[in-house]
Amino acid sequence: MQRLFWMLQAAVFYCLTLLVAVTPGAILDRCVIPLGFVLSRLIPGRRTVVADNLKNALPFLEQHPLWTSCNHDARLLARASFENLVQSLTEICKLYHGRGDVLIDGIEVRGHEHYEAARAKGKGVICFSGHCGNWELMALAFSRLFGNGAVVARRQNNPFLNRMVERMRMSYRSRIIYKKGAVRGILNALRSGELVGILADQAANPEDGVLIEVMGRTAWASKSPVLIARKSRAPLLPVFIHREGGRHVITFHPEHVFSGDESDAGTQRETQALSRYVENFVAAHPAQWYWVHRRWKRAGVPA
Repeated sequence: MQRLFWMLQAAVFYCLTLLVAVTPGAILDRCVIPLGFVLSRLIPGRRTVVADNLKNALPFLEQHPLWTSCNHDARLLARASFENLVQSLTEICKLYHGRGDVLIDGIEVRGHEHYEAARAKGKGVICFSGHCGNWELMALAFSRLFGNGAVVARRQNNPFLNRMVERMRMSYRSRIIYKKGAVRGILNALRSGELVGILADQAANPEDGVLIEVMGRTAWASKSPVLIARKSRAPLLPVFIHREGGRHVITFHPEHVFSGDESDAGTQRETQALSRYVENFVAAHPAQWYWVHRRWKRAGVPA
């Protein structure tokens, strides 16, 4: 029975995403605002999470030197975040059905010299990022724009849906390293000189993470990027994508320089330092972060 349900779920996913993919962009653009409203109503539990996250994060963000938004209303920012999510989802539908070349060709790359300097070291490149902007577009664009690359992703519970998404991603030469047992695959890819993308801005399990401060509140964060960078000696570059007008911009920051302190306290400090890059992104582009995630869960603060 479950197999039948999975097959039906995959078929519905394919048909719905295809419908969006073939819809003219001008029509989709006009639907962003109403669809953002509809999406927020379809997932009321997540709408509450977004509202709570923004309410608690705004006091920190408003004091951040990169804060650029003139909007200090959590409700309006929540609405904008759902609209951004809808835009990203419609773009992903086009990507998955082979209609994403225009999107990728239109990406502007900033800080390319930082990428070239890291690649010249010959140890592969760790691209540290978060669920910012259209991160799926960035993941699919990496191999097209920069050569061999892989991204770390969670395997879908539905095996039919997982195979479908995997084939769609592979059409862009984007290789997937699944999270379960990912360390060996990441290290092998880096030894081969590949670029590996890691999204590490969600709440980690206590056994896999350390406690840090995120936007003024205590949160669990994955220490894997720090441990992998130490073990591989590959350069780690913070890299993010954001929506700017009618195009997307990928920005490579300079290589993150580790202190060399490999104690538990050193790991905590480096994990905190990496999280600051995500905070900087959120302050500069507050509607383009994945606010629906319960980022502060399990850390003793309201989620």
